[in-house]
Amino acid sequence: MDALSDVLRVIRLAGGVFLDAEFTAPWCIVSRVGPEDCPMKELPPSLVAFHYVIEGRMLVQGDGAALEVRAGEMVLLPRNDPHLLASDAGLAPASPDPLVQQVEGGLMRLEHGGGGAPTRLVCGFVGADVRRHPLLDALPAVFALDLNGKSCAEFVAASFRYAAREVASGRAGSETVLAKLSELLFVEAVRSYAESQPAGRKGWLAGLRDGAVGRALALMHAEPARPWTTDELAARVAMSRSAFAERFTHLVGVPPIAYLTDWRMLVAASRLRESRRSIAQVGAELGYESEASFARAFKRAHGVSPGRYRAGQPAGAA
Repeated sequence: MDALSDVLRVIRLAGGVFLDAEFTAPWCIVSRVGPEDCPMKELPPSLVAFHYVIEGRMLVQGDGAALEVRAGEMVLLPRNDPHLLASDAGLAPASPDPLVQQVEGGLMRLEHGGGGAPTRLVCGFVGADVRRHPLLDALPAVFALDLNGKSCAEFVAASFRYAAREVASGRAGSETVLAKLSELLFVEAVRSYAESQPAGRKGWLAGLRDGAVGRALALMHAEPARPWTTDELAARVAMSRSAFAERFTHLVGVPPIAYLTDWRMLVAASRLRESRRSIAQVGAELGYESEASFARAFKRAHGVSPGRYRAGQPAGAA
């Protein structure tokens, strides 16, 4: 399995679609995913908001320049920052709260605008079960995925329309279709963004594309319990220790062994959530010789002991 797939598996994505919206120009609304939009009991530590345009066009305005998004394109906001959706620049934004109608099946419906050119979109989210990871940090505040011309474009548009109708009718299983579609599109967006990055960029995705650093990431992911050293990793990728350490740190943002520790803690959290292994066994599987040393490392990383984490106590709790 490649390093990107490793990370996407461990951070445990969970997606959903909460709004089916139709606008007619001129229009402008404030947008951000909130607790009322997510079916989970608790919001995931990280939330990525997205909007998929089925028909028409719109502007997405965050802190930077406005981004135009057209039919067949999906815009993602990896840090769920507040933003405006609009037909044109300079319009006064309306709050969507009084405009939203709850329909049967849990999907919300919104119709708004001045009667001009139509725009149809669905709004959703993808949650990750970690507060921070170099992958999420490497993504920009807002970016678009153009599905036009891709083999999946017609399937995606038809699936969103179909699932939205099914949710509205209350048919069992339709919310699951939307959830899985959201997760798949996020993965596709990350892959496309990584492939589009020019040489010279920094960040985890840049490290993934670098031959030597990407190989080192794959080695650590494949054998997290191994007592890797910077010297051994450098030798395995045919570089000197100093050149490898400098290159890895420059691209990924942390030294190789610090990254290894972070990766072990992500894997540990995943195994504590999803398996019945004892805490000592999880620690041993990740290279810790004692439960006490594993517990200390885990609490430094997650702010809570392994036992409390497994019991569902939020990260950062005492």
